[in-house]
Amino acid sequence: MRLEGKVALITGAARGMGASEAKMFANEGAKVAIADVREEDGRKLEAEITEIGGEAIFVALDVTQEDQWESAVAKVVAQFGKLDILVNNAGISGSGEPDYTSTDAWDRLMNINAKGVFLGMKYAIPEMNKVGGGSIVNISSISGFVGQESVHPGYNASKGAVRLLTKAGAVQHAKEGIRVNSVHPGIMPPMLTSFQRGNSAREALVESIPMGREGEPEEVASAVLFLASDDASYITGTELIVDGGMTCI
Repeated sequence: MRLEGKVALITGAARGMGASEAKMFANEGAKVAIADVREEDGRKLEAEITEIGGEAIFVALDVTQEDQWESAVAKVVAQFGKLDILVNNAGISGSGEPDYTSTDAWDRLMNINAKGVFLGMKYAIPEMNKVGGGSIVNISSISGFVGQESVHPGYNASKGAVRLLTKAGAVQHAKEGIRVNSVHPGIMPPMLTSFQRGNSAREALVESIPMGREGEPEEVASAVLFLASDDASYITGTELIVDGGMTCI
């Protein structure tokens, strides 16, 4: 198994892509910390992983709160003895915002999507140094590469920040044996904060994808698994786009 003996903390892991990542990591032998604000969903996933023979714990975490990051990482280390992998998956979409000039929306997007990643790295890296290295995978978006007409610009800015924060972390911590990479999903099943299926803007985007469909959470999880594993041992600071060819046109 590709993650045998590894301990992984995944944020936003109670639902969607994060849940797919958590299940895939557990199936590959990792001990998984499911970090999220949605306790009921997180506990259900914890039980699901445990029932199939995996090891998982739920950790309550609002990624915008520094004290919660400190306690979450401490809880993972207390439970499993170390931390090898961090997946900064938690985030919100900007496509559901009705006012693209909203300062409140800007602050919310930057706090959750960008500051949350910064704080995760801040508290995970010292623990990775204790075990001689680790792997961090930050979930950005194709919106970190291009501008978009129907998205709050704070979303593009926040995901662009994740992209460059990843590169900075990769350079600063490479000699410590810590790899930092980013994954950039394209159109995926809608989040609670994004356009829903049937929305004309969303449907137009899906029709523009060369592969002719939206992606699946498991397809992103597979990319995250690769970068988290030793299969990517000489890869750091890279951007793995999972978008069905959307950014090629």
